[in-house]
Amino acid sequence: MQTGQMTYSKAFKIGVFLNLLFIIIEVGYGVTSNSLALIADAGHNLSDVLGLAVSWIAVWLSGKNSNQRYTYGYKSSSILAALLNAIFLLIAVGGIATEAIQRFNQPAAVAGWPVIIVAAIGVLINGFTALLFMSGRKKDLNIKGAFLHMAADAGVSIGVVIAGFLMLFTGWTWLDPLISLLIALLILFGTWGLLRDALNLALAAVPAAINLPEVRQAIEAHPEVKAIHDLHIWAIGTTDTALTVHIVRTELANNNELLENLNQELMTKFAINHVTIQPELGKVTQETSDNCI
Repeated sequence: MQTGQMTYSKAFKIGVFLNLLFIIIEVGYGVTSNSLALIADAGHNLSDVLGLAVSWIAVWLSGKNSNQRYTYGYKSSSILAALLNAIFLLIAVGGIATEAIQRFNQPAAVAGWPVIIVAAIGVLINGFTALLFMSGRKKDLNIKGAFLHMAADAGVSIGVVIAGFLMLFTGWTWLDPLISLLIALLILFGTWGLLRDALNLALAAVPAAINLPEVRQAIEAHPEVKAIHDLHIWAIGTTDTALTVHIVRTELANNNELLENLNQELMTKFAINHVTIQPELGKVTQETSDNCI
């Protein structure tokens, strides 16, 4: 297992433990304060633990070696985990929006101090857990999914705290559903990009961070390469990218040196770490040029 994977494995372990502890606190406060809302939110947080667990399992699977059946290993599991986390978040948005609309029609009682205290604890726990994944959210879509999950919950808890204080002093019960809807919109905005990117990777699209024309130009810039065709770039996992391409040459002198240079350049410039290049000896034809993707 790579160092980064070991680091995030520890982060997932801490995140799952803290959120399970928070669920116990919520249930305890919910029972003692007779708050159905807190007990229901504990159920929602259980889905957060499930989301973290899915991402954690994907990180663990991604570190396993390849075998005769899975020749790339289990790296694609991280794409599935990111997709599942996006779906979990969208379900949460739907639940928050539905509850908020119902509360506009039937305003709930003003939140008491127990609810505000528990929500404040939620801000600390979810905010701290989100920070564990902040550094990797731009490099790994699976880590981004875990970060958004925790950041969204921290945002919901902040909304509960603000709404709770305002309602205690003003009695404006409509603030609770209004803030809930605003938070739901923010979560939806952040989740949409995660869902789009996860779907694209699942469909073997070129990763968003890679510009295909620039990759093609970098390969064609070598004077030994006369043309290329059948260029394909796709994600094996959320941190691994593969490329295959046929290059046309008029002679095969220094072929190994050229392949080594191309491999190094593709890795350095574009972070493409699984490269397969097939050299072809032949003349450049119009048909070959037309097939350059």
